[in-house]
Amino acid sequence: MSMKRTNVYADPADLAIIKEAAKRRGVSEAEIIRQGIHLAAMANRVWDEPLFSRTFEGAGRTPGKRRVRETVADAVRRESGTGNAA
Repeated sequence: MSMKRTNVYADPADLAIIKEAAKRRGVSEAEIIRQGIHLAAMANRVWDEPLFSRTFEGAGRTPGKRRVRETVADAVRRESGTGNAA
């Protein structure tokens, strides 16, 4: 993987933590910093598509509590093979 060099300013306390973590894990300080940059980049990425792009057929309105309970009860009856909801 090709990398590009950059300079950043960091808090000395953060650098001390990075130094300790790198020593403990047996990796370079640069590797810890690269991982942090990657996490920050991914946390701020704007995705081209929504997480859930599928749509589902329905009435186009939010069902009420009673309808949700009936639907769940029907599913429980089908799964358990009984005529009564649990």
